[in-house]
Amino acid sequence: MANLNNVVASLRAEYSRLQNETQRVKKALDALGSVNGASTAKSPKRVLSKEARRRIAEAQRQRWAKLRKAKQAKQS
Repeated sequence: MANLNNVVASLRAEYSRLQNETQRVKKALDALGSVNGASTAKSPKRVLSKEARRRIAEAQRQRWAKLRKAKQAKQS
């Protein structure tokens, strides 16, 4: 019976060691994933309304118009 208790204790120690090792590997993978820009957690996709996309597009058109106007003024 003592031999069986030793085996159980040994298995529990090995189980604990493997859990610790698994945690270390997971932390290493998480760190490497954040280094190269990849994320292990998936963030929800941002959805813009039609009105928001229209405002953004209009603002971009105004920026481009301003640049074209400045370029023409510089050339004249």
